[in-house]
Amino acid sequence: MTVRVVVADDHPIVRDGLRALLTSLPDMEMVGEATTGREAVRAAVTLRPDVVVMDLHMPDLDGNAATAEIGRVAPDVAVLVLTMSDDDDSVFAAMRAGARGYLVKGASQQEISRAISAVAAGEAIFGPGVARRVLRFFAAPPKAAEPAFPELSPREREVLDLIAGGLTNAAIAGRLGLSTKTVGNHTSAIFAKLQVAGRAEAIIRAREAGLGR
Repeated sequence: MTVRVVVADDHPIVRDGLRALLTSLPDMEMVGEATTGREAVRAAVTLRPDVVVMDLHMPDLDGNAATAEIGRVAPDVAVLVLTMSDDDDSVFAAMRAGARGYLVKGASQQEISRAISAVAAGEAIFGPGVARRVLRFFAAPPKAAEPAFPELSPREREVLDLIAGGLTNAAIAGRLGLSTKTVGNHTSAIFAKLQVAGRAEAIIRAREAGLGR
């Protein structure tokens, strides 16, 4: 089966190079080209190629916006990004827009033809440098969530949690093995740090932050 390709790039030398590559391959055919993002969307709708090879830096409508629009109006058309940018923001923005592949200009003809075949077959493919970025992003441990009320000490957060649960100072003292006076001192410190007028306001603030459950 011949893979039908539209090339979307505003640089004639890039379009000429990809045309020469696709013409030399027996299983690929360049069926159209676009010099702006809007032309790329029109070509995807009217020509129904298997793949649009898309530059990100396009006049009229940038490559990410064009990719997202193609996903909306021609969802069967796969988009392979081929661009100069390899920074994280560009890569992940293209992925969010719906690109199935991402290559950096300078990729070999073999890499480009393999990527076109892969995205046409429904696979996701990235150039080696881009793939490392994607893997590093997903391998990174998630950042720990900021604790509620970071101005409080761990013990003060513990006391506030029990206050939000409706416990009295005496009950909190018994739960934590502290004296009632110590719990009172913690409570006063909590009210001062949170700048609340009293227990009722502290409970409201704490419950809004998910404490006391």
